[in-house]
Amino acid sequence: MKIAIVTDSTAYIPDELLEKYQIHTIPLSVVFGDETFREGLDITTEEFYKKVQEEENLPSTSQPPIGSFVQLFEELSEHHDAVISIHLSKRFSGTYDAAESAGKMVENIEVYPFDTSLSAMPQGFFAIAASELATDGKTVDEIIDYLNDLKEKTRAYFLVEDLSHLHRGGRLNRGQALIGSLLNIKPVLHIVDGLIVPFEKIRTRKKAINRIMSMLEEDVQTKNVKRVVFIHANNLPLAEKLRDEFVEKHPEIETIISYFGPVIGTHLGEGSIGVSWYSN
Repeated sequence: MKIAIVTDSTAYIPDELLEKYQIHTIPLSVVFGDETFREGLDITTEEFYKKVQEEENLPSTSQPPIGSFVQLFEELSEHHDAVISIHLSKRFSGTYDAAESAGKMVENIEVYPFDTSLSAMPQGFFAIAASELATDGKTVDEIIDYLNDLKEKTRAYFLVEDLSHLHRGGRLNRGQALIGSLLNIKPVLHIVDGLIVPFEKIRTRKKAINRIMSMLEEDVQTKNVKRVVFIHANNLPLAEKLRDEFVEKHPEIETIISYFGPVIGTHLGEGSIGVSWYSN
């Protein structure tokens, strides 16, 4: 059985890895007024953050149309028997549901949607792992079982500059956003059951970053950490600094830099930083 791997653009997998692992992507969109831009196609991440700085109102986001999934699945059916379609948390977006609906509309190929309960490059980890397993000849059931297990082994933490972005988008309740803003707290955030929640309240950004790095270091010492990613929202120098410091200590661990693109950047805001890793 030949299995294709599909994900959506919010995985923000670097282009060289998309090509290496032959992962197909479906774009989500950001909407500025009457203009809709598919991320990665109609607008780059750099253009997005520049536009946000210039626009009076913040953008909204939009899931892919079902027709885009149908078209891609039909194209893949010419050379594949099945698709594993890996997406951001269904509690963030209707993308998973769109993939599921499209899968029922196509013939000659079986479609298996998978909800990572995450987003950004942690979601990308799932797509890369699925591709590796498919290349090794694993069955769909074996790959899905591995991905479900990977949920328990993936850790992802992030900080935002301004909690109001998450509150406005409905990703953080008003009380949490208000308390953080009034007290100037920089909470370490994570995702539980597909929702963004505070992990730990810390007074300064520097201490919050140090806390995340200490948790990563602890897992490196006690577990077999396979991949690490440093993710930034238009703050590449900080991501590179954290990456370089980590690689100097642990050159044996696969480490990459990714970014929060337009869709996720809309909800997190510029300056956000994230760190994610998983263990075998």
